[in-house]
Amino acid sequence: MIEQYVLDLQEIDETQVAVVGGKAAHLGGLSRIEGIRVPAGFCVTTAAFRRIMAEAPSIGDRLDQLSRLNPDDREAIRTLSAEIRLSIEGIAIPGDPAAAITRALARFGEQAAYAVRSSATAEDMPTASFAGQQDTYLNVVGPAAVLQHVSRCWASLFTERAVTYRLRNGIDHRTVHMAVVVQQMVFPDAAGILFTADPVTGNRKVATVDAGFGLGEALVSGLVNPDVFKVRDGEVVAAAVAAKQRAVHALPAGGTQEVAIDPRRQEQPALTDAQVVRLVQLGRRIEAHFGRPQDIEWCLVDDDFQIVQSRPITTLFPIPAAGDRDDHIYLSVGHQQMMTDPMKPLGLSMWRLTAMAPMLEAGGRLFVDATRRLASPASRAGFLEMVGRSDPLTRDALETVLDRHDFVPTLPEAGPGGPPAGGASAPIETDPAIVTELVERSQASIAALRRDIRTKTGPALFDFLLEAFQEHKRVLGDPLNMQAIMAGMEATWWLNDRLQEWLGEKNAADTLTLSAPGNVTSEMGLALLDVADAIRPHPEVVAFLQGVEDDGFLDELPKFAGGTEARDAIEAYLDRYGMRCVGEIDITRPRWSERPTTLVPVILDNVRNFEPGAAKRRFEQGRQEAQKKAQQVLERLRALPDGEQKADETKRMIDRVRTFIGYREYPKYGIVSRYFVYKQALLEEAERLVQADVLPEKEDVFYLTFQEFHDVVRSNRVDDELIRQRKDAFRSYHALTPPRVLTSDGEAIAGAYRRDDVPTGALIGLPVSAGTVEGRARVILDMAQADLEPGDILVTAHTDPSWTPLFVAVAGLVTEVGGLMTHGAVIAREYGLPAVVSVVDATRLIPDGQRIRVHGGDGYVEILPD
Repeated sequence: MIEQYVLDLQEIDETQVAVVGGKAAHLGGLSRIEGIRVPAGFCVTTAAFRRIMAEAPSIGDRLDQLSRLNPDDREAIRTLSAEIRLSIEGIAIPGDPAAAITRALARFGEQAAYAVRSSATAEDMPTASFAGQQDTYLNVVGPAAVLQHVSRCWASLFTERAVTYRLRNGIDHRTVHMAVVVQQMVFPDAAGILFTADPVTGNRKVATVDAGFGLGEALVSGLVNPDVFKVRDGEVVAAAVAAKQRAVHALPAGGTQEVAIDPRRQEQPALTDAQVVRLVQLGRRIEAHFGRPQDIEWCLVDDDFQIVQSRPITTLFPIPAAGDRDDHIYLSVGHQQMMTDPMKPLGLSMWRLTAMAPMLEAGGRLFVDATRRLASPASRAGFLEMVGRSDPLTRDALETVLDRHDFVPTLPEAGPGGPPAGGASAPIETDPAIVTELVERSQASIAALRRDIRTKTGPALFDFLLEAFQEHKRVLGDPLNMQAIMAGMEATWWLNDRLQEWLGEKNAADTLTLSAPGNVTSEMGLALLDVADAIRPHPEVVAFLQGVEDDGFLDELPKFAGGTEARDAIEAYLDRYGMRCVGEIDITRPRWSERPTTLVPVILDNVRNFEPGAAKRRFEQGRQEAQKKAQQVLERLRALPDGEQKADETKRMIDRVRTFIGYREYPKYGIVSRYFVYKQALLEEAERLVQADVLPEKEDVFYLTFQEFHDVVRSNRVDDELIRQRKDAFRSYHALTPPRVLTSDGEAIAGAYRRDDVPTGALIGLPVSAGTVEGRARVILDMAQADLEPGDILVTAHTDPSWTPLFVAVAGLVTEVGGLMTHGAVIAREYGLPAVVSVVDATRLIPDGQRIRVHGGDGYVEILPD
């Protein structure tokens, strides 16, 4: 086979990334779009790069060393990557590739000027742009100089930043090859970047143009601030013209230099409005061709635009597919469920099949469409109030959209769909027997599920599960279940509102709900203290657990003195709570029963930080505090006008909140218990597919939807390429931040706290559990990495029930996501922990180990001086 070392840009399209790299493939595609001008040129293919790499066998050894490095070991990466670059630049380009490049250059004239640009096979992809990872050389004159700069481009595959990027993204260095684009040099009057979607807000209908004089390098390198134009519906809607004091121009003999701009021109716009609009029209044509928003580099030469690069904008959050062209407002399910990480396809589809409201997927996350709730005046106010109680930032984001008056249509009546609009539910008696009955119903239903699923395999299992999902939803949607949940929440709101009005008491319910009975999540945290009590007397067991890395450690425990008791205590805990885990709404996440090592650091912290009997003491202390608070409140009320009536009403509400607030956590426990039963059955089915050589490993089914998994079981055939694509996509979703509110235009709206009652520099959040505490911030993103001391304040992104075992060991809580009645808030109140949630970027703005003060009643966090 004769290797093709050079291809003309006109011969290239987007299907040839493996041969010409991402940049050249996009340029080839661009050159085929009607009305788009691309500077003429050619591509030195990856065949030439592979030939060079084969000339230096020692590079292979260095690549092996490179792949083993930690991405944070900057010194080792710097040294090794520099050695590889020197090796590549030191190899003379062999005869055949050199001759092919020289022949291609001859078409444009010996002394023509060129732009020589790297084009790696792993860049400008939909999921990873690799922008700026490799090198570009401008105004390269003459064949010898071009050959030299081709070598430099090859070497730039191993710049420190490119190597680190690949290590962080799990990309094998050997699988990435380098092509080089050689194009006729353009000498522009102005140049810059066009984003066909607003890169800040994500709005797909707003294009942004950055423009400056001379070559675009002045903008890319940060030498000057650009003029910035925003265009919507064919007109410039905003323009900010910068003072552009410098520009980069080409030199006649090759290379570039900075030049000063005539002061009279500095504040002139680099483009006219008409030119900006024309450029955006070209950008829309390019976007339509590639099928996604683009980041486009352009040059203006004699009032004619030339396009020198186009790549996907990879930072935009995808838009849920609505199936129509209407305006929609989507709310993040993850912010409500305390799990904003991406979910695997099986997790997404299982949650959608078992959820009580229709949901849409985008970027590995789920959203509900709130448009109809907001469109009807009858449901809007109640819906906004419900959302605001849960998360003021989401309410503010929704009101931001509603204030525009042109996005959400006003409908006479809201139709079906979307979550309930809130407001009072039908009252039920304050009777603990109701909670007992609901728990028994749930347990009986789960026991029947466990019993009936045992005999189901193959397609029959999937048919059975579809029926089980209906029972799942029936239990959740049981009117009595909803009434019990709402009774506790509404009693909490009533107490907070009335006692503030009557007594000036803020968040009184926080103390009144301490150690409420029957809360399965708070019991779970205390039960792990009891596990520590069983382990603490046995030093050999403690020493063994400190070195545990393997999930089979439970079988090893009986070898040590006291090990059998320790194992029995942990296994009893797992029997009751082992279906839980971080991110438990995603069925594919490993449960504690599957990965018990997750609990070991928490158990060891409890052994170290607590005395025997701590669980009972903690609970009793909270119960007595709540009782004392209730007596104080009632005494103060009786001293008021109409005091007896107010005290009687309040006493009824205190009884009501203590009867029902603990049950608030039970439905989620029931959901997760069912999920573990479903998961075990599905993994057994996946194991059968592995045994039948249909799948290489059983976890591959996590990248299929429920229906696709069903189809594979029926056909005994799987699409390996689909699974590979899904794995790549899932990896890429981790880099995306899901917005609380997303519009169908793609605009991500964060919302803001509009408060002026907090100290300067404080971080504002939602007050969910009263009290003020100072301590050392422990920023923990992975529960298994917890290392807590008494008095520490837990700072994390979000907490679902699985984080509760950490709550017993800390003095306060700060999270980035959360609401008044979400799990972390409920448990913080039950344990008496001052807590502020929904603090934007808390894990980034609060350094680990920093002393902070948490104002749980006023909703802000102060970072204290060291």
